[in-house]
Amino acid sequence: MVANGGDAGDGEGSQDAADRPPMTARHPVVFLVDVDNTLIDNDHIAADLKRHLEQEVGHERQERYWALFEELRTELGYADYLGALQRYRVEHPRDPHVLTVSSFMVNYPFANRLYPNSLDVLERFRGWGPTVILSDGDAVFQPRKIERSGLRDAVEGNVLIYIHKERELDDVEQRYPADHYVLVDDKLRILTAVKRVWDRRVTTVFPQQGHYAHDPHELAAYPPADLTVERIGDLLGHDLSTLLAAPSRAIDPTAARTR
Repeated sequence: MVANGGDAGDGEGSQDAADRPPMTARHPVVFLVDVDNTLIDNDHIAADLKRHLEQEVGHERQERYWALFEELRTELGYADYLGALQRYRVEHPRDPHVLTVSSFMVNYPFANRLYPNSLDVLERFRGWGPTVILSDGDAVFQPRKIERSGLRDAVEGNVLIYIHKERELDDVEQRYPADHYVLVDDKLRILTAVKRVWDRRVTTVFPQQGHYAHDPHELAAYPPADLTVERIGDLLGHDLSTLLAAPSRAIDPTAARTR
C-alpha cells in the first residue's frame, strides 16, 4: 500500500492501487485526505514515543534519536521514525533497548489516536465520491500506521503515499481522474502548492490540528485555504454543495496571510 513518489513525478501508487489499473471513469469529485494531524493525532504519537525512549535509553540518548530524526527528515523530505532508529543503532550497536523501541513503534495502537469523527468524515466523503488517503512518508511505518488505524479499510484500500505528494499530482490525476478535487490537509504549505497547480479545480480544506496548523511562521507564510475548520469532525457540518462552492482562484503563495 505504499506509493514511492520520486522528485520527477515518477511515483508509484499504493500497493492496493498498483495491483489494479488506474480508474478510467472520470468522477465529478474525488476526496484526498492527509493522515498525520489530519485524521490521526500524530503529535500525540510522537509524544508517546519520546516518553518511551526516555524510559528505555535515557534522556541524552532520547535527544540524540530526535536529532538523528531531524537530520534524516531534512535529507529525505519526510518523517522516517524507523530510519532514525536504524541510525541510532549504528551509533549504539550494543544497546539492547533498540529492539524494544522498534517493537513499541510497529505495534503502537494507532486506532486510539484517530481524531473524533475522522472515520465518520471519510464515510460521508465516500458517499459523495472516491475517497483517497494522500500522504507523505516512509515505506514501512507510514503504511503500517494507516493499516493498523483502520484508515486503509475506511477508504477501501485507496491509499497513496509519496515522498513529496505535492509533486505527484499528475500521478494522482491519472489514478483518480476527476472534474474536481477536495483536499484536506493540516499544512498550508501543501494546500498552497496544490492550489497553484489545480486552481479552482480543487477545494483546499485546512483543519487546524497539530503543531503545523498553529505555527505562526507557517500561518504567516501562506495564504488561507478555501475552507478552514477547527477540527476534522467539523466537516460533518458541511454538505457537498458547500465544498464545491468554496474554491477561490489560486493566490500568490508568497503572499503573507492577512489577519
